[in-house]
Amino acid sequence: MLEGSFEVLCEDMLARIGRLKTKRGVLETPALLPVINPNVQVVKPRKIYEEMGYNAVMTNAYIIKRSLSEEAVKLGVHRILDFPGIVMTDSGAYQLLSHGRVDVEPGEIVKFQEEIGSDIAVILDVPTGFNVDYAHASWTVDETLSRARQALNIIKERDILWVGPVQGGKYLDLVKKSAEAMSQLPFHLYALGSPTRVMEQYRFNTLVDMILTAKIHLPIEKPFHLFGAGHPFMFSLAVALGCDLFDSASYALYARNDRYMTPHATLRVEQLNYLPCSCPVCVKLSCRELKAMSREERERILATHNLYVCQAELKLIKQAIHDGRLWELIEVRARSHPSLLAALRKLLTYVDHLEKHTPISKKRGILCLGPESAARPEILRYRRRLKDRYRPSPTFKVMLLIPKSRRKPYSRDAFVKSLLNRLAQEFGAESEAVHICVYDPFFSIVPLELDDIYPISQSESFEGWEDYSQMLQELKAYLPKAPYKAVVLYSVKGVNDEEIKDLCAKLNIKLSIIKAMETLWSKAALKALVEQVKNALRNA
Repeated sequence: MLEGSFEVLCEDMLARIGRLKTKRGVLETPALLPVINPNVQVVKPRKIYEEMGYNAVMTNAYIIKRSLSEEAVKLGVHRILDFPGIVMTDSGAYQLLSHGRVDVEPGEIVKFQEEIGSDIAVILDVPTGFNVDYAHASWTVDETLSRARQALNIIKERDILWVGPVQGGKYLDLVKKSAEAMSQLPFHLYALGSPTRVMEQYRFNTLVDMILTAKIHLPIEKPFHLFGAGHPFMFSLAVALGCDLFDSASYALYARNDRYMTPHATLRVEQLNYLPCSCPVCVKLSCRELKAMSREERERILATHNLYVCQAELKLIKQAIHDGRLWELIEVRARSHPSLLAALRKLLTYVDHLEKHTPISKKRGILCLGPESAARPEILRYRRRLKDRYRPSPTFKVMLLIPKSRRKPYSRDAFVKSLLNRLAQEFGAESEAVHICVYDPFFSIVPLELDDIYPISQSESFEGWEDYSQMLQELKAYLPKAPYKAVVLYSVKGVNDEEIKDLCAKLNIKLSIIKAMETLWSKAALKALVEQVKNALRNA
């Protein structure tokens, strides 16, 4: 088998831009492989390759064997499809899931994929499906592993990349068992089996569990494939979870049902008043012309458009990975459907794992678009390192805790500068005993001397979100390790003053609270803060 076939170029969370080397050429990931039915080609594979920029497709070796066996062995799968790029072949597992049986033996379909010259091939696994009991799911895991071992013993062609599917369905302990066992077998790629029904029913939060349970227990250096990814609005989520490749026939299935894809929804043709797209198909058509076409022609046109939309979304995802902005794209797409928003919130339960694979710094700053942003990997990392690695100077006696100011870094804000100057004028060297810290709903507590580190100053957040519960949690961890004798709090709406009072009382720290003034950063506010600091220093 080929060694060193996957090279990672750029990462963000579990997403990566990579280069997968095959005997037919290099495939840049993340990549969508349009599924081609060898007997019904709505869009010609050569057009998909030459005009639309897809250099890899997926087809079904089982269907080819049943209808074009001799010709395929003679000519090869690439000539059968008339596709000069990379061809991945499935083994008939989808038919096994749909119909309950296939007329081929596992070893037979492995040999056939070798004979027709597949670039990437899948063993004949046994899909778990969704609405099955635990005993059946467990059997599919064991049977798939048995078939995987048998396949590795009969594979002869060493230039094909073979895929080891992970089964278990919604039973995460079985997914874990399957992934752990499959990871011990020398496949080039691994894949999540049985996700199609989950995605069709919009159970994206379940999909998050399934993908990450598999990913966490598979070799991180190997590519991961998601079978049957359906709609571009969930591509960014799948990529962030670590899916390097995914196949889909949805472009054609949707077209057959008169459905028009957009990056965030699917629209029925009869409901369209405009074509909200600038792909090569849509710029040449009007809605009236599209609706007046014959059903066959409209199906072809819609399938072509749908492929362009999928390709554009993938390019957007790749740019987001380069920019370190994939999280923002996921948040935007999550607002497309409640099920995607539920999936994003499920993703937050795995943020510790995502943080391990998120770069320390990025080319661009981050955008905090909603409450979910407070738990994104970069912000989690900051809060964790503040707790584990930072200790305020023992010379500090008073903590002056103020809300985030208008400008970043906070130390360059006009009000903060004025505050620093007034403290120096009033107290001279004693002002060094005052430690200014800023708080906000996202980063919680920011000591002023840390305010220009990434991504605090390299971030933008929306105004009006008043949930400071995370700040309170951080204070509970921070204050017991700090040298402060007193805290002066400039309290804004949403801050739980009573809980902070209780916390300071337990720690024997004196607390002074100034309620936010009508003009938050006013001369009156400055005067009140300085006066309270004076009292705190006097009594410290």
